[in-house]
Amino acid sequence: MQCIKQNHPIANDSYFLFSSALILLILQSLLRVVLYWRNADLAVGIPSTDILNAFLTGIRFDLIITVYAMVPLILGFLLKNGLRNRKICIACLTIVSLVIVFLAVLELDFYHEFHARLNSMVFEYMQEDPATVISMIWHGFPVVKYLAAIFLLTAILYYTFSFVSRMTPHHNSDNPSYVVRLSLFILIMLMSAVAARGTLRQGPPLRWGDAFHSQHLFANHLGLNGTYTLTKAIMASDKSKKHWLKKMPLDQAILDTASMLHNDKDTLLASDISPVYRKYAASQGLSDKPLNVVFILMESFSAEFVGAMDHDDGITPNFDKLSKQGLLFDHFLSNGTHTHQGMFASLACFPNLPNFEYLMQQPEGNTAFSGMIKMTADRGYQSMYIYNGDFAWDNQKGFFGTQGMQRFIGRHDFINPVFSDPTWGVSDQDMFDRAAEELAAQPSDKPFFAFLQTLSNHTPYALPSPLPVAEVTGHGELNKHLTAMHYADWALGEFFKKVEKQPYFNNTIFILVGDHGFGTEKQITDIDLLRFHVPLLIIGPKVTEKYGTLNHTVGSQVDIAPTLAGLLGGETTHSCWGRDLLNTDDAGFAIIKPSGSDHTTAIVKGDKVLVKLEDSSQKLYQYTLGKAPHAEEIDTDKTILNHQLDAYIESATSNLLQRKVGLENTTPVN
Repeated sequence: MQCIKQNHPIANDSYFLFSSALILLILQSLLRVVLYWRNADLAVGIPSTDILNAFLTGIRFDLIITVYAMVPLILGFLLKNGLRNRKICIACLTIVSLVIVFLAVLELDFYHEFHARLNSMVFEYMQEDPATVISMIWHGFPVVKYLAAIFLLTAILYYTFSFVSRMTPHHNSDNPSYVVRLSLFILIMLMSAVAARGTLRQGPPLRWGDAFHSQHLFANHLGLNGTYTLTKAIMASDKSKKHWLKKMPLDQAILDTASMLHNDKDTLLASDISPVYRKYAASQGLSDKPLNVVFILMESFSAEFVGAMDHDDGITPNFDKLSKQGLLFDHFLSNGTHTHQGMFASLACFPNLPNFEYLMQQPEGNTAFSGMIKMTADRGYQSMYIYNGDFAWDNQKGFFGTQGMQRFIGRHDFINPVFSDPTWGVSDQDMFDRAAEELAAQPSDKPFFAFLQTLSNHTPYALPSPLPVAEVTGHGELNKHLTAMHYADWALGEFFKKVEKQPYFNNTIFILVGDHGFGTEKQITDIDLLRFHVPLLIIGPKVTEKYGTLNHTVGSQVDIAPTLAGLLGGETTHSCWGRDLLNTDDAGFAIIKPSGSDHTTAIVKGDKVLVKLEDSSQKLYQYTLGKAPHAEEIDTDKTILNHQLDAYIESATSNLLQRKVGLENTTPVN
């Protein structure tokens, strides 16, 4: 074999290859520094050793991306003239760098908003309505500055690769034998294969869960690579669905889930195939006559800024006042971290499951669920849905029309609104004003169910000018978000001022809940618990006399419909994956999961939360909410909580895939 000497073509090709790989590694580490800087408020209190560990772990994930990025150049070693055509090599490297830089810049605000690395939410947003998403991005973020930064950094990288190419020129003389070139190719491929695993250990290669080394979620997320997580989301398949169906025998999962949900007032109707299809014989309801139901889903209404939840920021004075008129649940959680999940969990009474986070748009969601719409329809109620935006978003009209919703009033049905932003639609005050008019016009001889959904508290936070409330200050980058929340609270207060004067008011149950929270500087547990913490408030005749003004039971949005069934009284047949929170004898539980392809799941039970990471490893915490939320990892047996989490998800997934989520006309079990 010929000796490889400096300025030899194959030697310089090797120098160019490894130098370019090093540049990509350095680039990704620098982009991680930028991500850290953009979210520096989340790093407060994290030990420097954890941050350092995150960057070291990140290099391993970066190495995986780098190896795959270098594959075209590595294959070039098989060519007779190797990497002689450096223009093509530089073009490939520049394109790869552009993609990495673009995704990193995209992730700056993505992570700031969702506290998650890039995942399937990127695709879900874009395929839903690109025009709306582009409008949201254009009006909500510094797009021009970001594009300029991307262009500048890509140009710098282009000239850097060009410089490296000039320093390692490919000479046409002294071409080595093909045996030498093939041998070097095999050596580089072996090195690349090891590097692409991200680890030297035997067994599986570097995985998502390997980044989770710290008690602090941001440090764990910092160790990941956004290009890596997005690629994993693209490559996701039905394999994950089957994973959740193999946790235990299905009949065992059904039995154990039933024991989690049922009480002595439930009659199970199909124990062999469904743990939830049952007849609920509630005791006396709030009234002897039918009560109207108004369900209000508040956009991004985080409990962490609600005064009635022991926070003194002054953001929600109207909700705080209303909370004294009703029953407030202070340990209530959203099932997901996106409005989509908040809608189907609350109204269709079905949990947010791995692989089915966007159920309203998936084929499996094209079935009749059993929730508030059906419960009220079975009692002869008229139904309506009033919304600021377009019902095409998230397939809302298609999904809720299938569930039996009768009337839809959306952004195109408002005449001369006070304010309408180009992205989402009319303002919250317009939505509530129209709702007040519609409710007042309902016939008095027939009960109604109304679903009202707010939208102003969403990026780009376009609000009327002048604002009817003072802008929020003192919260840094959250000021704009909290101003929108403050405005939504004001609109809610104005709505109640109107409806309190109506004759139907004392014959109506009002249910108010946040669709999800949002990211703050506090990340509690590995599932970022505060992003799920929302208030649930129930106002109705004799609610406080019968149930008091505060309830600490843990619950989630799938519990709303069964709780409503109890408030209405009488018998209700349903297939809800929750239970009546006012008829429990324990501290309550909730099954939660973030949006997107992040398959982290958790069960919150009493003051404990078990978080199961994507690699199935588990962490158990003891937590507190309120003015100073906190969580501490504890070393206690996780077996029971882990089993209950697995059983619940497996049985729900199985029922969904088998289209058994809305069973009817089933013979009761003896």
